[in-house]
Amino acid sequence: MDQPKKDVIRATDAEAIRLAATLIRSARFGALAVIEPSTGAPLASRVGVATDIDGTPLILVSALSAHTGAILAEPRCSLLVGEPGKGDPLAHPRITLVCRAQPLERGSSAHARAERRYLNRNPKAKLYAELGDFSIFRLEPERASLNGGFGKAYLLDRADLITEGPIVDELAASEQSALDHMNADHLDAIAVYAHHFARVEGDGWTMTGFDADGMDLASGDTVCRVYFPQPLKTARDLQPVLVDLAKAGRAPATQG
Repeated sequence: MDQPKKDVIRATDAEAIRLAATLIRSARFGALAVIEPSTGAPLASRVGVATDIDGTPLILVSALSAHTGAILAEPRCSLLVGEPGKGDPLAHPRITLVCRAQPLERGSSAHARAERRYLNRNPKAKLYAELGDFSIFRLEPERASLNGGFGKAYLLDRADLITEGPIVDELAASEQSALDHMNADHLDAIAVYAHHFARVEGDGWTMTGFDADGMDLASGDTVCRVYFPQPLKTARDLQPVLVDLAKAGRAPATQG
């Protein structure tokens, strides 16, 4: 008698959602899969990646690229992110997002926010971001497949991936001024966040983005993610949370 097929998909829990968010928020590049208009065949290419405040992936692409014409003709696409480390690349976490590509109109507030966020994460892209043939797309996630390593497969939906509510626009309005202030006056605190909470080494850490769940830091081409103890409810909660995290991160050294 045939044995019942084992369900390899695990129940999606808070740990899986946190891992998915970390992979997406930490991505500097990804593999974009599109549908080639002339043949209907799949076409995959590498693209630079950032995220909007709500967690939506952002890409900046040239009109001369084959994948740009493809997503304009057919917005259905998928994005794979997750960098392999040492050893077997299939043993490292990665996530595939099933998306619909949405072009952002130059001059719109959505484009301005997305461009700012993208360039904060990928400053070298400023060289061509203002060229007329480059466009920013939001890759609106519909669902996702998370592989957390061997035997750790999960299915996620949009609600697991995207932050909604007033907090998104509130943070967008004040984010850049907060980033500029921290990067100008509080590099010591940023180093504490990176070393103590993200457990990364090295110097030169700066902030590249805030969102309701945490903050993104970078040092050269190295990036890391630090989560807040609790999601922010309003933008006014950001400053006291940053102060508390800096105090907590310094406490072990002080006590020692």
